[in-house]
Amino acid sequence: MVLMRSLLAFGSVPFSHGALLPLLADYRRPNDKIAALLARGDLVQLCRGLYLLGSELRTVPVSLPLVANVLFGPSYVSLEFALGWHALIPEGVVEVSSVTPRRTRELVTPVGRFSYTHLPLAVYGMGVRMEKTQEGASFLIASPEKALCDKVLLTRNLSALSVASMRAYLLDDLRMTPDGLAALDVRIIQQCIEAGHKPRQLAALLRALETMQ
Repeated sequence: MVLMRSLLAFGSVPFSHGALLPLLADYRRPNDKIAALLARGDLVQLCRGLYLLGSELRTVPVSLPLVANVLFGPSYVSLEFALGWHALIPEGVVEVSSVTPRRTRELVTPVGRFSYTHLPLAVYGMGVRMEKTQEGASFLIASPEKALCDKVLLTRNLSALSVASMRAYLLDDLRMTPDGLAALDVRIIQQCIEAGHKPRQLAALLRALETMQ
């Protein structure tokens, strides 16, 4: 009972093997106890050494963006998931997409699928902010402008180098709205251009956005 009360303090936030061990100090074989908790469903293993409380013990929903931050880092949520979060694209997004200065990888966990796409360090850090879910979980996510920059930078074989072709990409391919695009802060795009990675595509994005404002 004491152990269960201690476990419940984690709520819906991921926690490490190291954070779990002090709660099991009275057990001669703490890893055996962890295995038993996993088998009973009291714990869910996201990856080696990272856990969540089981669904029956969680009182608030899991923050998938927070899980994405913790699961593989450094990283922040971006691309399609961030564009959907900011209501710039109409489709619901199942996979939580992030960018990272590390290598690209995909992870499948009991709570969902997570992808991490390599982004050069020169354009990695700008335009990132902390946001919260309704339940108060904080996580790192790209601003709407940075998520769009990341999408343009990381879309393979994107040849939209003119205003017309970039507008078609934004409005037809990504199904964004002129009103949503008009509200974006083009200063973030300018900062990404100055970083020097794929400046022609980003310059076309900047010019296309300026025609909508």
